[in-house]
Amino acid sequence: MLITAPDAACAEILATALVSERLAACVGRLGPLESRFRWNGAIDSTSEILLLAKTTAARFEALCARVRALHPYELPEIVALPIVAGFDRYLDWVARECGT
Repeated sequence: MLITAPDAACAEILATALVSERLAACVGRLGPLESRFRWNGAIDSTSEILLLAKTTAARFEALCARVRALHPYELPEIVALPIVAGFDRYLDWVARECGT
């Protein structure tokens, strides 16, 4: 799952909540990175932190709802990517940690 946060403090709040509430087994943090985007008809840019949340499809809706509740953006990036393959023991660990 990809989630962007506006700064390190927000990223820490999101990552801690997702792991402690078992919505993600692990949340990695990358950045800062520079995002360029179109918003309200204008091209804009901002510095952001990219979070990589390791979770399961079964936890997506709950994770999405929690990010939306904590996130300061009007339209936060919350994107799920399919896992096409992975080390079975790692994927089992993710599922166990997410309670699925």
